Amino acid sequence: MRNFTHWQLQTVLFGLALAWLVGCRSDTYKTEVENPELLHRGMRRITDIMRHDIFSPPVASRIYVYSAIAAYEALRPGYEGYRSLAGQVNGLKEVPQPEAGQVYCFPLASITALTKVGRHLVFSEDRLDALKDSMLADFNRMDIPREVYNRSVAYGEAVADHIIAWSKDDNYHQTRSLPKFAIDAKNPARWVPTPPQHADALEPHWKSIRPWVLDSARQFKPAPPIPYSEDKNSEFYKAAMEVYEISQKLTDFERETALYWDCNPFEMTTAGHLMVALKKISPTGHWINITMHACRKANASIIQAAEAYALVSLAVADAFISSWAEKYTSALLRPETYINRLIDPDWHPYIESPPFPEHTSGHATISGAAATILTNLMGDNFSFVDSTEVEFGMKPRTFTSFYEASDQAAMSRLYGGIHYRHGNESGRLNGRQIGQYVWEKVRLHVQ
Repeated sequence: MRNFTHWQLQTVLFGLALAWLVGCRSDTYKTEVENPELLHRGMRRITDIMRHDIFSPPVASRIYVYSAIAAYEALRPGYEGYRSLAGQVNGLKEVPQPEAGQVYCFPLASITALTKVGRHLVFSEDRLDALKDSMLADFNRMDIPREVYNRSVAYGEAVADHIIAWSKDDNYHQTRSLPKFAIDAKNPARWVPTPPQHADALEPHWKSIRPWVLDSARQFKPAPPIPYSEDKNSEFYKAAMEVYEISQKLTDFERETALYWDCNPFEMTTAGHLMVALKKISPTGHWINITMHACRKANASIIQAAEAYALVSLAVADAFISSWAEKYTSALLRPETYINRLIDPDWHPYIESPPFPEHTSGHATISGAAATILTNLMGDNFSFVDSTEVEFGMKPRTFTSFYEASDQAAMSRLYGGIHYRHGNESGRLNGRQIGQYVWEKVRLHVQ
């Protein structure tokens, strides 16, 4: 198992001294440029910009994975024993390599690649320009020789251009013009828009996106939904009744848990006679933040942090594709629709039902995938404090393991009234399968 103990051993074996032989290595600025906070700052800024721009959860996962891979690929040549993702992920050809015999500052190249790819994929380009300018100014203050500085920026841009070109072949742009999800009022089991937005189904063609590591969107099929029935003795009716009954007696902890893991990028709420939009962090953003917290606790180096971000984002991005493929295959209605129709017409969930089919829970799926990667990296009993939701008025939460956090994220959807228990459980297990597959197939460090 690759974990932080292994990373610490690699640091002893290879050492920063060896790494500096192929990077920008001088005693005057090596500590500054190798500060992992540079990478954490860049990833966090992308999260803030995506929150501002309101990207859907699947699209957000795409932005993270390309940005994280760019950062890793531009950093990797400066660290002995780390392998390229070229040939390991679908469609990525050999990434540009630094010129032999020349000195580079690979952390500078990494930040350049991260910000350029991020800028290409978000709407608020000016915000990433401001971040890039600020971080380049930080590097300018580190007394890096001008020729090394310029060469490193140019290399980071070359890597970014390569990743951007690769991203254009993933079928994303083609899916922008495909038909909307068709509502079928004659099929009572089929998903229909839910209050308060009654929005169209989100990303119905996401299963057409090229997976990053999976062979196909349906490589790992989750357990199917419980067969639809309106019979009060049926398993489906009982599943809906469980959602309804739990909602009537939520504890304070359950309410707080539902809100803590809500991660709805665009929630509508009422303020008097007005509908007010609340911008929150996406599910991927929450797990990227957890990755940052864990890296800081483990004192991970910049290359270890880059490895963690790349692997987590790969697993999460493929987990979204898998979950969305199932969502628009089963196209199952939400508890809110079923309960309003057959149990209580005035009932509404504790948190807003998102605009896409129920099965499986996307949050349960991606949380299981992320937790599996982080557990393999850092160990089974890695405790950490997550303060992601503090900016939204929530208290920090302490977890004894990544799986405890991911299981809580899955259960939060039942507490919130937006998923049946079976949808959460199927997603949770599917996510773990995907995370383990990514972990076993992608090897970033030579063993």
